[in-house]
Amino acid sequence: MKKFFCGIVKFLAVLAVLGTVIYAVVAYWDKIMELVCKVKGLVSGNKDDDMEDMEFADWEE
Repeated sequence: MKKFFCGIVKFLAVLAVLGTVIYAVVAYWDKIMELVCKVKGLVSGNKDDDMEDMEFADWEE
């Protein structure tokens, strides 16, 4: 019975960590994409900022 409860606790801990990671990715998506564009620019050698040209169809101001 102890193994069963330990397994459930581990499962719940994994779910909590997974939820936290998903929340962080959603909350910081803009910064993540900005970093990806900067890294792509450094790797390809372009000095252009690709983020300024991006338009989001569902973005409302």
